[in-house]
Amino acid sequence: MASDSKIGIGFVGAGWMGTTLMQRIIEHQNSEIIALHQRSEKNARESLLNLGLSQDLYIKDYSEMLSDPEIDAVFLCSPNSSHGPQSIAALNANKHIFCEKPCSTSYSDYLKQLELAKSKPHLITYVNYLMNFDSMEKRICDMVRNEQFGKITQIQVNYRHPINISGSKSWKLRSEIMGDAIGMGIIHAISVMLNIMEANGAEPVSVYATKNEDSTRGFETAPIYNIMINFNNGATGFCFGNVDLANGYDAYHNIHGTNGGLIFDSYLDRPNKIRFWSNKTTDGKWIHPLDPSRCPPTTLWPEDTTTPDSGDVVKHQTGACVNHFLECILEERESFLSFENSSSTAELGWAALKSANSGQVVRIEP
Repeated sequence: MASDSKIGIGFVGAGWMGTTLMQRIIEHQNSEIIALHQRSEKNARESLLNLGLSQDLYIKDYSEMLSDPEIDAVFLCSPNSSHGPQSIAALNANKHIFCEKPCSTSYSDYLKQLELAKSKPHLITYVNYLMNFDSMEKRICDMVRNEQFGKITQIQVNYRHPINISGSKSWKLRSEIMGDAIGMGIIHAISVMLNIMEANGAEPVSVYATKNEDSTRGFETAPIYNIMINFNNGATGFCFGNVDLANGYDAYHNIHGTNGGLIFDSYLDRPNKIRFWSNKTTDGKWIHPLDPSRCPPTTLWPEDTTTPDSGDVVKHQTGACVNHFLECILEERESFLSFENSSSTAELGWAALKSANSGQVVRIEP
């Protein structure tokens, strides 16, 4: 490890998201950034300056970073197409891995990741489906486990967000680098939906998806997907995904069960964003848990409840996801979002792509 038994971090890609994650690493008392690798040396050095880190941390060669025994873990925030090759190299170098989504833009690289991760259980891996750290999402899963909605029969989670393509982020327009719109962002909604349904004891069994090539900003690949998921408890899930155009950040949730339901609308003002009903806890009446004037004290949610309604990564739960990964390393425990544990999300994403390309329903293998 690095000095004073801190976790030594090799960081790749100090862009918009990367710089925010680096700040969270700096704030953690048990970690230390040892090296930064980035395609643009100029941008890397600017990031180091802005973060108050030594210019000596810049390293031009990724393989040199991996050969450094002081580096225990790598954070991969590089462009999407690099995630697979870089994570495979890191696993072969026996480094823990924090990988931005998607874990890979190549199915063969994805399978190699899984194979290597399974063969090296001592290594901690993590895919950054960070919406799962939002306090609203965690509360919804707890409510589902407590059977407040009964058996979920229908669920919708959207991801419509005009992803940032300005300046150095214009690579997101290029299909050979971005990969696809599902991995670029829509996968967040899929991950959230699967976690909610898992809390209800259900797993996906098939998917049917369509795509739309219409683009207002010049994407080389389809920016719009409509995804329908069937679950083994008979429930149906739906996701509207669009990384090209939206009036803000649309993470709409609609959960309907045999004993209750919940709606979250990210476009509304805070008191109106969330409403739910439950025969178990609200006598079947709709309440607004973020509005004290329309919610009994017993079901009122805390004032610090966060909701996934911004595309600004500074407002995302970056501290929670970084802390989770580092604590997993320190405690030698597997992350719930490891390559293997999050494979159901990745597999569904691959299946949705296959369905959209073929026009056929695709079965999800258990």
